[in-house]
Order: sequence, then structure tokens, then C-alpha cells
Amino acid sequence: MGKTEWYLEYEIQKNRPGLLGDISSLLGMLSINIVTINGVDEGRRGLLILAKNNEQIVRLESILQTMDTIKLIKLREPKLRDRLAVRHGRYIQRDADDKKTFRFVRDELGLLVDFMAELFKQDGHKLIGIRGMPRVGKTESIVASSVCANKRWLFVSSTLLKQTIRSQLIHDEYNENNLFIIDGIVSSRRANERHWQLIREIMHMNAVKVVEHPDIFVENTEYSIEDFDYIIELRNDPEEEIKYDIVDKTRMISENDFGGFDFS
Repeated sequence: MGKTEWYLEYEIQKNRPGLLGDISSLLGMLSINIVTINGVDEGRRGLLILAKNNEQIVRLESILQTMDTIKLIKLREPKLRDRLAVRHGRYIQRDADDKKTFRFVRDELGLLVDFMAELFKQDGHKLIGIRGMPRVGKTESIVASSVCANKRWLFVSSTLLKQTIRSQLIHDEYNENNLFIIDGIVSSRRANERHWQLIREIMHMNAVKVVEHPDIFVENTEYSIEDFDYIIELRNDPEEEIKYDIVDKTRMISENDFGGFDFS
């Protein structure tokens, strides 16, 4: 029987030399292997561990709860946020009221790319929205995550180089392993009915779709925010307010400077 991976997180109550060694020794005595260990928050450590059976975990939990030097926070099968916390040494911020909304700042682009890449690797339909001001790194992060996930990305609408508005795909682009990127503002403000028909076709595909500016997108379509599986917010700093009137003005300047492509 193979070993099962678990996530262990504890908060240090009495920080003394040798504490981590004591935890490691305890795991060794219970024949539980450590895969990865890292600090995940101030005063907290997270570990990915391997156990042969649930009895080992029950015994570990019982012993940890008797220790006065630490406080057991989590002992469970690892979630995506747990794995990334151990990998990067910090937890992804999640909205307290809306559990599907995750927040990042520009300094955390590496963590964001890793997070989205893990989402992109999952099979099947997934609709992801990403909010953020111009030039904060939204499109670049999506593309980098696609590369990490070994996915081919396709711009359905975009302003990365010039304005792109597509109204059809070629045969090999109808592939469920592809990742489709839609700019909610470009599609809402500039597209024709043929473009929207293409978006409807893509939405029915069993593939990953990423929509920049999802709030503008849902204002002008039959889709709603509830249709999104994840909402990602990217800011230059934690206090930055995402204002769509400023985004619109920036887009108009960009379009006047660079023109656009209309793929029909």
C-alpha cells in the first residue's frame, strides 16, 4: 500500500533551540516522512508529510496536542493553497466573504504564476476572472502560467500588443488543451456579433478560459460572476483600488496609439 500525503501546520508557542528537531524526531519515531518544510506565516511552520496509514496520523495528532511548545493548526490532506504556502513560504490571501476570490500584489507575481499554473493543469472546464489596473501584469502572468502548465494560449480578445478581436478559430485551435484568453473590456466595447458567437462556442468547450476584467464582461453578456470558478485580483500594492473608468481611458489611449487587429 502506498503512502498518503498530509499537510501539517503548527504555531510556535515557545520558540526554543531544537524545537524543529523535536518535531522531526517525533515524525521519525512514527515512521512518517517529511517531504517539505517551510515557514508559512509569522510564527508558523508548514510541512508536507507522508504516512503509510491513518493510524499514524491519529497518533501524531494525539501527541502534538499534548505539547505546550506548539499549537496544532492544521492536519489534513493538502489543498492547493497548502502546497503553495510550503513552496513559497506564505499563504495566498483569500477574501473573507467570497472564498473564490484570491488577492495578490505585483511583488507576488511568482506566487501568482505558480497558483494559476496549478489551476490550468486541472482537466475540464474552468472559468477564471482576473481584475487589475493597466500594466500591473495580468496578461503577462496568464501567459507565463500557461507556459508553466504546458498549455497553448490563444488571445480571443486582447490589447497586449495591438487590439485583437477574433471572430473565428482555425481547426486545430478547437482543442480542449488550449487556454483561451478574453479581455472583457475589448470584447464588450469593440466586438461584433460574430465575436460573441465565438465566445459562446468557447464557453461551451471543456477547456480553461481566463477573462480579464470579468466585471465589465458580465455587464454586457448573459454570464454572471457566479459562473466563475475563481476570481483573481492583482494590485500594485495592497491598498490600490481597481477603478474601471481609469482602465477605460487607458485603453482608449492605447488603441489610438497602436490601432488594432480584427481576425475574421
